[in-house]
Amino acid sequence: MSQTYELGKKGEQLAAEFLRKQGYRIEAERWKMRHLELDLIAIDPTSGEIVFIEVKTRKSAAYGTPEQAVDYKKMMNMVYAADAYIKKFRVDRDWRFDIISIIDNGQQTPHIEHFKEAFYPPLG
Repeated sequence: MSQTYELGKKGEQLAAEFLRKQGYRIEAERWKMRHLELDLIAIDPTSGEIVFIEVKTRKSAAYGTPEQAVDYKKMMNMVYAADAYIKKFRVDRDWRFDIISIIDNGQQTPHIEHFKEAFYPPLG
């Protein structure tokens, strides 16, 4: 497997662990339906919302922060995937989109940031 794939997988595991410590219940990891994918799906313990989470992991911020890599195309893919999940499982609760940004150089404790309500579904 590529180093990028392994770093991303490790980042998703770190993010899930981080969320569990915050009291979130992880509903799914790496949920896929055809070409659609969501990194993490969780339930917020405070609001009860279902949270669709994109995890971005980098070794450094030299070329921009991980959250900056979530562009319009990625947002739209998340929106389509979340819609498919909601319909498939007949989800009847509020929802939101979050981003978890991780910088993990492999030598220090990874830096994790959680951006709640990172974006709203783009119109058009």
